[in-house]
Amino acid sequence: MNRIAFLGAIATLALGAGPAAAQSSLTIGMYGGSFEKAMREIVVPAFQKQHKVDFQYVAGNSTDTLARMQAQKAKQEIDIAFLDDGVMFQAVALGFCAPLADGPVYKDLYDIARIPGNKAVAAGFVATGITYNKKYFGEKGWPAPTSWKDIADPKYKKLLAMSPITGTYGLHTLVMMARVNGGGEKNIDPGFKAMQAVAANIQTFPPSPAKMSESLQAGETVISIWGSGRTVALANTGFPVEFVYPKEGAVALMVGVCPVAKPDASELAQKFIQFNLTPEMQAVWAKEQGFGPVNKNAKLEPDVAKQVPYGPDQVSKLVAVDWDTMNKEREAWTKRWQREIER
Repeated sequence: MNRIAFLGAIATLALGAGPAAAQSSLTIGMYGGSFEKAMREIVVPAFQKQHKVDFQYVAGNSTDTLARMQAQKAKQEIDIAFLDDGVMFQAVALGFCAPLADGPVYKDLYDIARIPGNKAVAAGFVATGITYNKKYFGEKGWPAPTSWKDIADPKYKKLLAMSPITGTYGLHTLVMMARVNGGGEKNIDPGFKAMQAVAANIQTFPPSPAKMSESLQAGETVISIWGSGRTVALANTGFPVEFVYPKEGAVALMVGVCPVAKPDASELAQKFIQFNLTPEMQAVWAKEQGFGPVNKNAKLEPDVAKQVPYGPDQVSKLVAVDWDTMNKEREAWTKRWQREIER
């Protein structure tokens, strides 16, 4: 099937016949890079097969998009915002997101995709868990890790890599270490106590995915806290890493989307969000961006399915964290982390 026919088939399957009223333009605040490429070349053209609307794109990371929304709060430029879940909770709390309009697609979503308040929803997710070097572990005769508590095992001394608390993976680790040791987001002390034991194992705090890959590939570290998608990307280069969903659960790192609150909001912003949640578009995002589908009815090809959290079994292993509490406490936790852990 050629590309034009493919886009037409997706639009027909996802939306049915009948164009909506014409609307001049919608502006999307979103990630750049491969996300923007998929949006421009696949998702938007498929939507435009059914709706006469132009699109403008404002690319940047989540904090950039939130800052833009804050600067333009008197007159919002953006109609639809794609943000990391932690930043999305901030956007909702600041009043930048409008209530989601009713739509049949929402009944097909996993519960974990529903962001409290009904002003945003997850459009896809990856998992934060444990990544390890299979070759190194095999040579040592070590079993694969199975629990968050395993990262405190003394045999990993100076072999562990994890992002600092300023990164999402580091923050997820602190929260999960609190949870598995009797605490949680509202009682973080057990997490800090557990992390003091883990700290002896940490060789490096890579500040970016590229630096994490370098650390693992160089053999500087052999175990890390990382994302499922990042792990698959490294494994696809031929490097012997594998991702583990800890028995206590892997943290869902979600890509949220919301309709921006504005007096002249277009109903097409709501329709575009719903379009991205259809099984057909969820399959596109899984293939193009490595997002696990939030729609229970999404069908993935086997080579794509093995790369993302997919299906009831894996989704049931995902843990949603309390971002409202975490955002409120993050500055204090960061200062404490720098005193007690990353020193």
